[in-house]
Amino acid sequence: MLTKQTLGYEAAEKVASWAAEKAAQMGVPQNIAVVDDAGHLITFRRMDGAKFFSIEIAMTKAYAAAGLRVATHVVAPKTQPGMPGYGAQALNRGKFTTLGGGFPLVFNGAVVGAIGVSSGTVEQDTEVAEYAARRFNEEFQ
Repeated sequence: MLTKQTLGYEAAEKVASWAAEKAAQMGVPQNIAVVDDAGHLITFRRMDGAKFFSIEIAMTKAYAAAGLRVATHVVAPKTQPGMPGYGAQALNRGKFTTLGGGFPLVFNGAVVGAIGVSSGTVEQDTEVAEYAARRFNEEFQ
């Protein structure tokens, strides 16, 4: 029998709130997805003005970060042409991305969930998601 911890609703809402606060400070409306350790959606926010096209992208970033157990942008160099992971973006029925903006949420050394952010530039998405993940670490470690 395996016992594990996973992200709950209240913590997921805090993570989404931190991301929304950071996005508002930056003036970049975002789609924010927070998932549990298995990539299942716990909470989602679409800020006024966020691109509807980016809704699925935010969820995919969170899903990928939870499954990969690393930030999505970290994997990107390994999936470029000529690298061992080339073509990985076509795996898992398209629910895989290396675009920046997906970060795992770690508690007691284990990934308990992840956040995905999309609607700004990749750099803006990454900054917002990283901020929320950092706040999670400060609050729950």
